[in-house]
Amino acid sequence: MKPLMCLPLVALLGTSAIAQNTMKTLPYPATKKVETVDTYFGTAVPDPYRWLEDDRAKDTKAWVQAENKVTHAYLDQIPFRDAIRKRLEVLWNYEKFGAPQKQGEWTYFSKNSGLQSQSVIYRQKEGQEPETFLDPNGFSKDGTTSLQGLDFTKDGSLAAYQISEGGSDWRKVIILKASDKSIVGDTLRDVKFSGIAWKGDDGFYYSSYDKPAEGSQLSGLTQYHKLFYHKLGTPQSSDKLIFGGEQTPRRYIGAYLTEDERYLVITAANSTTGNELYMQDLTQPGSSIVNIVNNFDNDHSIIDNVGSKLYIYTNLYAPNHRVVTVDAASPGVTHWKDLIAQTKNALTVSTGGQKLFAEYLKDATSLVLQYNMDGKLEHTVALPGVGTAAGFGAKKDEKELYYTFTSYVYPSTIFKYDIGTGKSTIYKKPNVQFDPALYESKQVFYKSKDGTSIPMIITYKKGMVLNGHNPTMLYAYGGFGVSLTPAFSTSNIVLLEHGGIYAVPNIRGGGEYGETWHRAGTKLKKQNVFDDFIAAAEYLIQHKYTSHDYLAISGGSNGGLLIGATMAQRPDLCKVAFPAVGVMDMLRYNKFTAGAGWAYDYGTAEDSEQMFNYLYHYSPYHALKPASYPATMVTTADHDDRVVPAHSFKFAARLQEVQQGPAPVLIRIETNAGHGAGQSTAQVINQQADKWAFMFENMGIAW
Repeated sequence: MKPLMCLPLVALLGTSAIAQNTMKTLPYPATKKVETVDTYFGTAVPDPYRWLEDDRAKDTKAWVQAENKVTHAYLDQIPFRDAIRKRLEVLWNYEKFGAPQKQGEWTYFSKNSGLQSQSVIYRQKEGQEPETFLDPNGFSKDGTTSLQGLDFTKDGSLAAYQISEGGSDWRKVIILKASDKSIVGDTLRDVKFSGIAWKGDDGFYYSSYDKPAEGSQLSGLTQYHKLFYHKLGTPQSSDKLIFGGEQTPRRYIGAYLTEDERYLVITAANSTTGNELYMQDLTQPGSSIVNIVNNFDNDHSIIDNVGSKLYIYTNLYAPNHRVVTVDAASPGVTHWKDLIAQTKNALTVSTGGQKLFAEYLKDATSLVLQYNMDGKLEHTVALPGVGTAAGFGAKKDEKELYYTFTSYVYPSTIFKYDIGTGKSTIYKKPNVQFDPALYESKQVFYKSKDGTSIPMIITYKKGMVLNGHNPTMLYAYGGFGVSLTPAFSTSNIVLLEHGGIYAVPNIRGGGEYGETWHRAGTKLKKQNVFDDFIAAAEYLIQHKYTSHDYLAISGGSNGGLLIGATMAQRPDLCKVAFPAVGVMDMLRYNKFTAGAGWAYDYGTAEDSEQMFNYLYHYSPYHALKPASYPATMVTTADHDDRVVPAHSFKFAARLQEVQQGPAPVLIRIETNAGHGAGQSTAQVINQQADKWAFMFENMGIAW
């Protein structure tokens, strides 16, 4: 379907926005400064906004209210903001489906009718109409309590679902009897960073931390994960500690069972990269937990088994990953044998129908190969284009599976895949108001500061003139081995249908080219990430896609750090900046929640004088100096207990203090929301409308 006709965006050639001459100048709140100084290796580091770290204090709450008042007053003055919001509501209002999965007699799938706050879980039997199984929209009045996990027993008779309140990472776990949806036993509370691993229908394994003290639940340090077993019908207080705690203190512990429920697999780590690997044979009463890998140098997981033959996915001696096999009787590394060897492309693997699906990244786009369990290639999955395919997972007895395919110009579509023939057919295609034939995505390669070649995908309407006047959003992440692959965004239609450009560079720190690419953007090499991003902006400007006056930069979480550091190093680079839920204080990030686990990527100020100096130099909060900065809208949320809002609070206060130019510096603080997951549809649409309105306004573009 072709998009509805809209009035075009008209670029007013000049350096100031239309309304900057008429919009009321809004004074920022008077943010107090309290003398606070830390000393690192003889260097005194002032931290005058330390008081904003206490997000439950009255003065912090008052500051948040005052800042939000200024922000919303500014946004309210943008004449076309409401029109953008209404356009987004129209674009968002289509049915959205999740890929189905079979559990017992039922096939389950998620569906959002269009503008529902949260997607609903439905189920149906062959030849029957779907029925509602679980509706998260009834969890809370404002739609901010969300479903964050749903795990069934092997026979599908029981289900455990996790809920998040206000976007928090802390979860509650509720158990249902699938036949009549009645609640079984008590609700488990204070569960964090955990899956649910059922053992028959008697109980399950889960992980959590000791809850921080009252008043610091959202910011308190969560240091040591513990793996528990919960037996149905017993109180949570009697749950058995299986792994972790004082005997084996680890920051992150995960657990799952092989499909035949023979082996319990435990992964243990102290950072977001590298893990120990353990297993326990549950068919042998009283069997011990066996260590397979006893260090944190690489990543490993058991992805399947055939009897005692284990299939392990690892990047040991293979930075792009490989699959190895080993017998459970002697599972040590020295006995591992290659099944799918490393290639030049980064690999992830899933299983289904007694097959292995090797999902490769070829210059940040998907290539999927099907192997049998002996490592013989059977099919190359024919994808509908260049983009991202995901979801190649199913139980061993399934003959078909479902996967999704998407790109920047291809709305996310669900395909049914016949495992025997290797043929795909469309299962669910969204009826979004977007005509892919009108747009194109082009991958380019550009040189970073040190000569490294970096890929970037640029998306725009066909026939676009390269005159430097195209409003452009440059988005990146660059950390933790996370790969940014092509994905359709309903919000981006607003930009693309009006002659705008969306550009995503695959900068170092990510996983697009395996662990080597990731490590090239960590610790004392973190500057590579910023250099890669800055070079992407310069490429777009040099080739007339855009110019300084029409360039916006955006990133969230580690990407928020990227934007903050880029602003500090190159305040002249762009017109508009959107640092979202960013890690902005690099000297203290490890003092809050699970932040200490990020040290593999960042290092800490306590590691060495060299590491401290490096962090202090680029830390966004500390690196800001008096200058003319771009129009900036910092975004965060009051329930973000992953990257605590204090990072954004302190950065925004400092940026307002040192801003020498006329561009606004705002902070938009979402209430009853967390790090991003679980936001209601209304929250997402309002946030996106504010983003585009702020960007267009400050670029001097009229709707």
